[in-house]
Amino acid sequence: MLQVGWGMKEHCRTLVRKWGRGTVILSPRDLEPERLAPFASRISDAGGRTLFDPQIYVPHSDHERLTGHAFWPRTADYWTDPSELSRVVAELLRVNQSCQTMQIICPAPIASVVSDDTLKAVAAGISELRQQGIPSSRILATVALTSDALRNEDRAEVLSEAIEGWDVDGIYLVAEHPNREYLVSDPMWVARILDIVAGARLAQKTVLVGYCSHQMLIAAAAGANAIASGTWLNVRAFSTTKFDEPDEAAVSRRATWYYAPHLLSEFKLAFLDIARRLGVLPSLQYQSGIDGSYAAPLFGQTQPTLAGFGEAEAFRHYLHCLWQQVGIARRPTFKETVAAHEAAIANADTGLAALRKTGIVAQERGFPNAAAANRAALSVLKAIRGPILELEWPAL
Repeated sequence: MLQVGWGMKEHCRTLVRKWGRGTVILSPRDLEPERLAPFASRISDAGGRTLFDPQIYVPHSDHERLTGHAFWPRTADYWTDPSELSRVVAELLRVNQSCQTMQIICPAPIASVVSDDTLKAVAAGISELRQQGIPSSRILATVALTSDALRNEDRAEVLSEAIEGWDVDGIYLVAEHPNREYLVSDPMWVARILDIVAGARLAQKTVLVGYCSHQMLIAAAAGANAIASGTWLNVRAFSTTKFDEPDEAAVSRRATWYYAPHLLSEFKLAFLDIARRLGVLPSLQYQSGIDGSYAAPLFGQTQPTLAGFGEAEAFRHYLHCLWQQVGIARRPTFKETVAAHEAAIANADTGLAALRKTGIVAQERGFPNAAAANRAALSVLKAIRGPILELEWPAL
């Protein structure tokens, strides 16, 4: 799914038209109230569907692009006030109705610790939606966790039991990255993501993982139904700072990155120039046509930095590759799915090592540290959930 961030409207329309389908998660932080419904209508016309992320992760936030929406809470603990909760939910339903969303994402603040108290906000929102006539089959409950809350294995059973007991179709899982990392190097963090996903799926809940990079392709091994990603890093790596920062348009120019899907890494174009000089540029090109031709000019007769591969092409190339990779991320059995992801990690390791010997590196967007975390997380998933996932896989 496409996680809307700043300046993504045309990217979403273009990609949905190219794919002939797709789901776009609308963002109040990045779309003014009067633009939500017209944009959703254009996505529908292009063949897509929409969801609306309320983004009430930090209810006391004063980000003007959030507080300008009628549904925004007037109190930080809105779920404890029945009249305010009713107002917030009613306004959210108006937005969802005007955008003709496929399901309702029930809001919840981010939890810094998993407990019965912190989960009351989720339960209260679900109850209010049901009271206002929304069937459980249309509700996705937001599970938003800080990195510390996510890693706390001692509270895993509390969260698992809560998810299983909620009268909803599924969950919308968003998890803060530790240390503001883009690609997470903490194996416990990745392992807990997979365990939450697997637990919810085994409880017959739909699972959508939001704010993802390509690292979360392995969520397929836990049975996730979908991951969502976008252009800028703040829609590929969840952090509450997104709701206090200025618009990306006001930020200075950033580097253009090329995503090599078979290496699970991104490279600055200057390194592609070096690769061309050294005769190893083909090693950075994925041969299957998975990139949708957006990156083709980089591998033609022109020096990569002069090939006209700009920000727009880089974003669409990344998201189209990810869409293609998601399409093959799940295999007929759990064992085959895990084996495919382990093979992808091994292939990326081998390819990156060969390039590193020639001086071609992906720098901070290289996959080696994330590869170690993912490999360890898959081992934990196999050990803890493997037998039951293998048994139940056809039903997930």
